[in-house]
Amino acid sequence: MGNCSTSCFTSSNYDQEIQDLPISSVFRFPNPTPAWPTGNGFGSGIIDLEGLQVSQITSFRKIWATYEGGADNLGATFFEPSSVPDGFVMLGCYSQPNNRPLSGWVLVGKDENSRNPPEKGALVRPTDYTLVWSSESMQIRQDGYGYIWLPVPPNGYVAVGYIVTTSKVKPSLDKIRCVRSDLTDESELHDWIWGQDTEISEDGFNVYGLRPRIRGTKAQGVCVGTFIIQNNTTSSSSSLACLKNNNFTTLSSAPNIENVKALLQIYSPKVYLHPDEKYLPCSVNWFFENGALLYKEGDESSPVRIEPNGSDLPQGGSNDDEYWLDLPIDHAAKERVKKGDLQSSEAYIHIKPMLGATFTDLAIWIFYSFNGPTTAKLGLVDVPLGRIGEHVGDWEHLTLRISNFSGVLDRVFFSQHSGGTWIDSSLLEYDNGTNKPVAYSSLNGHALYYKPGLVLQGNELVGIRNDTSKSDKVMDVGEKYSIVSDDIRDEVVQPAWLNYNRKWGPKITYQLGKEIEKIQEKLPGELKTLFKSLVNLIPSEVFEEEGPTGSNMKDNWRGDEV
Repeated sequence: MGNCSTSCFTSSNYDQEIQDLPISSVFRFPNPTPAWPTGNGFGSGIIDLEGLQVSQITSFRKIWATYEGGADNLGATFFEPSSVPDGFVMLGCYSQPNNRPLSGWVLVGKDENSRNPPEKGALVRPTDYTLVWSSESMQIRQDGYGYIWLPVPPNGYVAVGYIVTTSKVKPSLDKIRCVRSDLTDESELHDWIWGQDTEISEDGFNVYGLRPRIRGTKAQGVCVGTFIIQNNTTSSSSSLACLKNNNFTTLSSAPNIENVKALLQIYSPKVYLHPDEKYLPCSVNWFFENGALLYKEGDESSPVRIEPNGSDLPQGGSNDDEYWLDLPIDHAAKERVKKGDLQSSEAYIHIKPMLGATFTDLAIWIFYSFNGPTTAKLGLVDVPLGRIGEHVGDWEHLTLRISNFSGVLDRVFFSQHSGGTWIDSSLLEYDNGTNKPVAYSSLNGHALYYKPGLVLQGNELVGIRNDTSKSDKVMDVGEKYSIVSDDIRDEVVQPAWLNYNRKWGPKITYQLGKEIEKIQEKLPGELKTLFKSLVNLIPSEVFEEEGPTGSNMKDNWRGDEV
């Protein structure tokens, strides 16, 4: 370890503080992951990218840590993979914030064709190293000094990760491998891992995760699990690549339908609705059976009642405003259908290969017949926004990202209006000692969150309320679901309603400007000023004037989550 100044974090006074950090413990699910059925490559631990085999490593040896900066000002720790299988070699080190348990992974590689001459193999030693960063100038608590080295690849090869050391001496050239260029793809910055502001560090140093730049069900880029660094003076973001699955067409590592059913039995979420929620989820068939109507432009006076399975809906086409759905005309029936029917509710599963088919996304779509009105928070005062936020036909979703190496749940995406958030599996709440993650649906708007409480769209003073809480209104995804689309093996017969590409609700007839004016007129001076600032702060989808499109029309149906 390098020499240490007084700023280094070596005093025994801090030993207990280090031990108390979340990262000092390894995350484990409430229940162990089961063995997966043999006969295919899913869960086998190794994936063949054609010319390069990779294995996902979740055990690590700590190299260096800092205890300031980053999330919650707790620092970050840098690791190299341990317990690497015979024949496999390191492609890069791993890092994560100290504010959560150790839970990540990194890939190691093996040249599939050992008969290749060394200079043409999938993996080669670097020719040298470049020191891209050291912590010597940083006045922070740290375990000695840390040094980050970029492997210098020979022609025709690229680096996909760094080496981290606690010495100024260059690492051995045998320590890491570079990857042949045709087995790699472009990368980009992802989650922020750690950083320091310019008051502590002159270079404004930051560490980010790394992921493929192009992602989607047809994209071949493979995430290595390594990290990238950036600072104010230099950037090496273009010097590291991700991997590429050239064996993508076979999808041999992806789960089959029986695997998917087993995964849903283990990881199917429980969705808690707010205790005051009036607009409950329902099945699409219940929506149709209870009087939902299909309208056609130019023939609005003669809406058509929809068949229970949606077989009479127009198929394909585009969202051209020629057709739309609406609630029943009869007032009593309309009010009943608005409220949904939790007993009938059903989750609709879309199976997606992701990150070069090294992961599988199970997108879980939930349908509500009606989205309720919104409430604004203006300082200490809550102001109902009338009909703003209301629309017929509300689609929300959760996405489980499953490792094809192990069948382990890596993270969950919680959709929130037109955006959403990925949450690492180590940060999730699990239901009653099971591996089933818990989700919370916000009052009226149905945005999904991983913990209860209030989330504001806006800022701390002014925003749209998203209130979540536990109640006895619960949707257990595992109790009733249908697999409606499979982008891996295309073995699923899709329901007719899935290919209805128009709106699931009508154009709202009120004029938004007048609705806002009516609310402003009722507010006293100070609240009126706050309300004006709210209108400028809130994303346009909150003030949406038309019904939403169906799940298959969203960008994330074929692409990655935002």
